[in-house]
Amino acid sequence: MFTKHTVYKHDNYNMLTVEVQGKTLVVREISDQWGEVCHKFISRPEMMNWAENRFRAEDFPGGEDQYKQVMNTIRSI
Repeated sequence: MFTKHTVYKHDNYNMLTVEVQGKTLVVREISDQWGEVCHKFISRPEMMNWAENRFRAEDFPGGEDQYKQVMNTIRSI
């Protein structure tokens, strides 16, 4: 059984979800610019490293507060 977590969802075209599939973490980025991009990680530290390198506070409409919330949500998975 897979567990799906919604990290953020601005609308139906801009969202980030994480599926826990046993030991594998599948991150799906959906954006109106790039469509759906799927990333697979075999550990949480690997996923966190990707997230820390991928996102910046200016990427989010809510700025620094929303960035911190997204990173905390990813950490808690």
